[in-house]
Formats: sequence, structure tokens, C-alpha cells
Amino acid sequence: MGIFRRKNKDVLDLTEKYRRDQEKAADMQANSTSSTTDSSSAFGFLGDMASASSSGSDATESYTPMGNVEERRRQLSKKLLQLTEKIEDLSNQIYHLQQRIEVLERKSGVGGY
Repeated sequence: MGIFRRKNKDVLDLTEKYRRDQEKAADMQANSTSSTTDSSSAFGFLGDMASASSSGSDATESYTPMGNVEERRRQLSKKLLQLTEKIEDLSNQIYHLQQRIEVLERKSGVGGY
């Protein structure tokens, strides 16, 4: 696996950026939980509504249960199989149409065979 160890000018490595983005997201999430408790106490019930709506959207974006990931993976593989079958069917249809065109060209003498 020496291919992956050498540095190449044409290869763009985004792992450090990804790591920094993940750290920033974790820091922002930690800061948002502490700031939402402060804002909720400052604004009363309005702060509670705001913190509930913001934390609800954060929770759905960051939390993905393993069952959901597995289900999505199964659906994706099923969809890929269906698309592959459709491509094969269309390829077969194109092949048969080409064969018919060749027969018609031979009969009419247009193809130059």
C-alpha cells in the first residue's frame, strides 16, 4: 500500500480540514447548549421555545441511529440493483435495435456491406 503513503502535488488531502470542522462543530454544540440555558432563563417562556426549536434541529442533524443507517444502506443497495437492471435492459434493447438496423440496411443495400 505504498501508493497512499507518498505525497503528490495533484492529490488534495482534506482530512485535516475535516478534523478541524468536526472539532469546531463539537465546540459550537457545547457552546450552544450552555448559551441556550442562559437565554432560556433570561427570556422566560420565549427562551424555552427558542432553545427547544434550535436543539431539536441540532439533535436530528447530529444523531443518526444505527438502524436508520443500515436501513438507508439497504435501500441504497436495492435502488442500485434496480438501476443496474434497468441499464442492462436498455443496453439489450439498444443491441437488438442495432441488429435490426443492420438487417434493414443489408436488405436495402444502404449500409455498403
